[in-house]
Amino acid sequence: MRIDWGEDRRAGARRSSESGLLDVLGVAALVLDTRGRIVLWSPQAERLLGYSADEALGEFAARVLVDEEHFELVLRLFGEVMSSGEAWAGVFPVRHKDGTTRLLEFRNMRLQDDRGDFFALGLAADGDVLRRVERNLALSVGLVDQSPIGLGVLGPDLRFLSANAALERMDGVSAAGHLGLRIGEALPFLGPDDPEAMAREVLDSGEPRVSREMVGRSPADPETERAWSVSLYRLDDSGGRVLGIAVSLIDVTDRHRAADEAERARRHLALIADASVRIGTTLDLQQTARELAEVTVPQLADAAAVDLLDHVLKGQPGPSEGPLLFQALAIVSVRPTPADEAADPLGSAARYDADRLATRCVRTARPVREPYLDAQKILLIARDEDSAALLAESGAHSYLAVPLIARGEVLGAIDFLRMDNPLPFTAEDEALALELAGRAAVAIDNARLYRQQQETALTLQRSMLPRNHHDPAGLDVVSRYLPAASRYEVGGDWFDVIGLRDGRTALVVGDVMGSGIDAATTMGRLRTATQTLSRLALEPAEVLGHLDEITTDLDPWFATCVYAVYDPKAGRCRVSTAGHLPPVLIPEGGDPVLLDLPAGAPLGVGGVPFTDVTVPLGPGDRLVLYTDGLVETRDDDIDSRLDTLLGLLRQPDASLGATCDRLLRELRNPGDHDDVALLMARVHT
Repeated sequence: MRIDWGEDRRAGARRSSESGLLDVLGVAALVLDTRGRIVLWSPQAERLLGYSADEALGEFAARVLVDEEHFELVLRLFGEVMSSGEAWAGVFPVRHKDGTTRLLEFRNMRLQDDRGDFFALGLAADGDVLRRVERNLALSVGLVDQSPIGLGVLGPDLRFLSANAALERMDGVSAAGHLGLRIGEALPFLGPDDPEAMAREVLDSGEPRVSREMVGRSPADPETERAWSVSLYRLDDSGGRVLGIAVSLIDVTDRHRAADEAERARRHLALIADASVRIGTTLDLQQTARELAEVTVPQLADAAAVDLLDHVLKGQPGPSEGPLLFQALAIVSVRPTPADEAADPLGSAARYDADRLATRCVRTARPVREPYLDAQKILLIARDEDSAALLAESGAHSYLAVPLIARGEVLGAIDFLRMDNPLPFTAEDEALALELAGRAAVAIDNARLYRQQQETALTLQRSMLPRNHHDPAGLDVVSRYLPAASRYEVGGDWFDVIGLRDGRTALVVGDVMGSGIDAATTMGRLRTATQTLSRLALEPAEVLGHLDEITTDLDPWFATCVYAVYDPKAGRCRVSTAGHLPPVLIPEGGDPVLLDLPAGAPLGVGGVPFTDVTVPLGPGDRLVLYTDGLVETRDDDIDSRLDTLLGLLRQPDASLGATCDRLLRELRNPGDHDDVALLMARVHT
């Protein structure tokens, strides 16, 4: 028999480092001649049966490998194969060199060489090994085919060699359709990362990429955004040869959504907590409204506007139907856009027709959400067509309005727009906006009520101050009253010029400690009491003593006061103070000086005596009475501020009024939170 093994030897030399299924199975090959003698014996046969080639070649196979009890069966099977040429396969007991018997899986067939001679080829493998391989293979196929995880195998060229049913369901491509496709062609929905570059990196480095979460929409379910956990790892055989890349996709959409929901809930809680800290830091209505708008931009919306009903701000009943008047209190945007120009001007009343979405929101006391805006819906937001065009130009595509409700009353609404954020407002956004609006509405209502109270106090205070006074005998008198920087920070400062029956004149400046309607009411009581006591011809110290008793009964109120009585006949002035800053005397032609007076205790302390001091006042002399709001600041020493006052009074002015205006202009800062009462008197020359 002549067999050319040269090419196979060369091929074997090339693959000597490779391994495959035959190596795992350890398949043994042996060839018998027509008489049953062994003429070829493979190395695998030696490993499987224990006989070396020298021991086996030339021997009758049956005598070497088969127990006597099986001779007849072996000879019959051998004869059938050699005579018919039909192959035989089955399990047969074979004797090992060590004397044990092993069940081997056999494949027998007849061979013919180039000279026409016949031979029998037997291929044998250990049955246990074969069963184990078959079992592992079946298990592997079952795992792949039945796995809910999408599995695929890429060759070294990164093209699909196989894909299981789960992967078919994920990407909508059949298993056959995957074959030859690149990973990016079969799985284009794996987000912005380049899956082919990632696969190439795994192939080259051998380092797996495990559990890389990717989000997208697959052709199998294009309407739903899904998430996958993608893993790539290299496949090597037992000899280290690179076979390709394994790809696994696990649908983790539910986990991804749960994580998203948890993150949204965390952000919502953080936003609500932030709102609790940032909204309502003051009782200023505009600032509170702006704080609400700033909290929501950009976390919830790209633009927010807080509008309150005009009749609510005025404390009046509103119309039950038809248009409504709104006042815009705050507008905040993530960036300047044409939508800013479309908004209603701050502080002015704007008429909202009944079909406006904001009107519907406050009428029904329910949110109004338009996830997608078209041209018709934008008209229901904007005040006119020009404003609608500006909103469209800004890219506004989603709208939400929620009512501001406090103590059972609808105060107004907060409107939200999205322009840069591509997502529409959702039911979750609506719920968050309602939560924020509910918390902020109480702070806004508190500021509104405080404003109403302070407006009442301001009205009361102004009604109690002298509107105009006639110059008394022998004096030119000018007065100024300046409220605090916030028109709603009403204080208790007052002044008065009281003409007495005997020709004398009482000059009074006082300051009730505190602010608000109670301070204004207390100031009115003290002013009335002062006017009454002045007409009893009492000395200044006696007047202050009675005022102290009255103020004590108004506990816990305290007040400071300076009370001066000018007598034109005697050319003098008697002065007494109750814890008040000293008046300034400016002699004609001389420098201003602070009167050296006993400070006295504030009114309301009780039981502290007051003292009169007599000060000569000649023609042209000036007397300046003032409250602490003129000179006191949070950062400056009072003595230095009084020196500044004296320095300003050294400068001549055309009139007393001009001097008063200059003092207020020079000494007051725009942010001062105290009111000022200022009184200047000059003796006729």
